[in-house]
Amino acid sequence: MHGTCATPKRPAPMRRGAKAALSVAAAALLLCACAPVPPLPGQAGTAVLAAWGPPTARYALPAGSERLEYATGPYGRTTWMVDLNANGLVTQARQVLTEAEFLLVQERTDLQRQELLRWLGTPSERRGGGWAGGEVWSWRYPTPDCRWFQASVSDDGRVTSSAYAVDPVCEVIDDA
Repeated sequence: MHGTCATPKRPAPMRRGAKAALSVAAAALLLCACAPVPPLPGQAGTAVLAAWGPPTARYALPAGSERLEYATGPYGRTTWMVDLNANGLVTQARQVLTEAEFLLVQERTDLQRQELLRWLGTPSERRGGGWAGGEVWSWRYPTPDCRWFQASVSDDGRVTSSAYAVDPVCEVIDDA
């Protein structure tokens, strides 16, 4: 067999379900490969900006520190909050659109509009008509169910209620 290439064996045929599962796995791997690596504590804020680009919002925190928001809305399901100390170094980075964070929001009775923005970031959608006037803010988040988290924000800036609802992009209109 010197000087010639051996003919590769033909792979066994795949079942349709296995092909679909392989396609989904490959797509998930590709998406994960494109996702930025979360910043680490002690990393320079300038390195975060170089890797992640400009934030979708910036929030002042106590003692000269700052929070950088990286929201993927309106249809994205993640928002990363990167906190920088007064020296511009990362103190923490976390994905805030989680049911654990939403539970903490629901437990608060004194939450204000600006604090909610610093906590969960820019909502996926804002619309008028909350229970107490004002607006309803909605956030999509990673869930196998097609739900989003909503908070009612009154005209005076108070968060008056919050709950889960079916994301309208998943609602099926029955024309029958």
